[in-house]
Amino acid sequence: MKDGFQISLPHLPNDIVNSARKTKLCAYAVALEGWRRGLRLKWYTKDHDFFENDNMVVFGVNPPGRLFSLSSENRTHYFFRTRGDKVTNEAVRIGSDKELTKVWLKEADVPVPSGKGFEAEASDDEILQYGNEIGYPLVLKPTNGSLGNGVITNIKNDSHLKNAIDYVRNELGYKDVIVEKFVLGEEYRIYVIDAEAVAAYNRVPANIVGDGIQTVEQLIEDKNQQRKKNPRLFSCLINIDKEIIESLGNDGYTLESVPEKGKLIYLREKTNISSGGDPIDVTDTLANEIKEIAVKAIKAIPGLYHGGVDIIVNHQQPMGQNAVVIELNPTAQIGGILYPIKGKARDIPAAIIDYYFPETRGMNTHDSRVYFDFNIALEPLQNRSAVEIEIPQAPLGTFYAKKYTVSGQVNRYNFHRWLKNKAIASNLNGYIKKTINGEIEVVVGGTNKNVVSTFKDVITSNKKLAKVTNVKEEILKEHIKIGFEISEEFNVNKLKSVESALKRLERDLKDINKEIDQLEKENKKMKRSTSWKFAMPFRKFGKIKRKVKVKVF
Repeated sequence: MKDGFQISLPHLPNDIVNSARKTKLCAYAVALEGWRRGLRLKWYTKDHDFFENDNMVVFGVNPPGRLFSLSSENRTHYFFRTRGDKVTNEAVRIGSDKELTKVWLKEADVPVPSGKGFEAEASDDEILQYGNEIGYPLVLKPTNGSLGNGVITNIKNDSHLKNAIDYVRNELGYKDVIVEKFVLGEEYRIYVIDAEAVAAYNRVPANIVGDGIQTVEQLIEDKNQQRKKNPRLFSCLINIDKEIIESLGNDGYTLESVPEKGKLIYLREKTNISSGGDPIDVTDTLANEIKEIAVKAIKAIPGLYHGGVDIIVNHQQPMGQNAVVIELNPTAQIGGILYPIKGKARDIPAAIIDYYFPETRGMNTHDSRVYFDFNIALEPLQNRSAVEIEIPQAPLGTFYAKKYTVSGQVNRYNFHRWLKNKAIASNLNGYIKKTINGEIEVVVGGTNKNVVSTFKDVITSNKKLAKVTNVKEEILKEHIKIGFEISEEFNVNKLKSVESALKRLERDLKDINKEIDQLEKENKKMKRSTSWKFAMPFRKFGKIKRKVKVKVF
């Protein structure tokens, strides 16, 4: 645990997923798992025939990075983010409609909050009247909303409900809404695959903890700095808005207040991660009875074999009467459980691939050290030069890697290009990177241990393109991108390299100053000479002519 954050799964460290944010992170994690197992991976745009023929429902605007397929020798499955093609379109349509979802869950005897949906034609007065009938407190939410947008919770009176209706229907434009009883309790997201609850996390509303020194605003900034280190929470910062200001005011605080040490302050009522909520892993501690409700909810929807189930649990109530399902998500985001703020990261991508490709079950990718660059891979789709691309096969088997630090006259590009060609011909992956003190780092990795270990001989063999004076080697444990690249960036990770570079810069600066001093001396000497004084009228004439010339043109 570092800075309050759980270390990620060993094969999904922050540095390899930093280009995949939000829903791209979900797609990349599942695709990477399948690819590392040896499955063929293709990425698509929404214009591809498979999706044009409506074989898989895709909602909204979806830039490249969310649609892909994985193939074994015997089968191919298509995926939209975390949802695979075993989930039917009917299930997706039901899951995306909260009112329809409640109908199916009720019929299957799954507990849901009492409530009712209203279409665009319904008047605000009808909604207000129904709210009074079922009694406060209430929740108002869009029928087809997502990410917590437009969800107003704990509505306590007519005035509050009127304001909520106006905000959701008029300001946000969600005309179809649901009104239901507000259920007090903690909210959980449970991910179910093939009748098994494989992961669960508590979604805690955005919050801060006082330290007796910093103001509320400073504590929020500190919390955001921590969230920026988390691949899932990086783009889900706590934004100070009207809702937070009002919530603080209700609790007697302002942004300038200094809460006492240890004081927990909730900044919102809704729990969504996207609005600043904290994901806390509870997979091992959540009661089995609650997990069984989630499994039952997934089974209640025809064609829904895996997805996220949102449940509110009131732990003060007796078991069997303390939980209600508030939402199903066939295309659930999984970043919160891959990178929880507390607890263990859970490998949902592995469980999804186990379900779709059972022949690969048991293949442990936790030791895998290869990955593909997400942005580079998607470039042809981003610039619309292709509607599909295939990623080169992942190297399977034990992976060996070494880093060679090479000294001498080694910075000619022709030498780097020659090394790259040699590495590719030997089925090696890696890179060449300059260090700031004039050396180069050559990283190579592959499944042939002997080829990796003897690449040092290759480096020193070309006497025409480089004069190598020394080669240091070390076994490398870091993750390596497939392919081989020549980087123009300097590696400044080593303090020794930086110190050496500074010394070189100091020497260069002294040399430059010496040259400037010499030029100034020569210039003064020339100006004192007889020839310089004699030529002065001609120099002035030349300047005049040049000025006139410029004016003419």
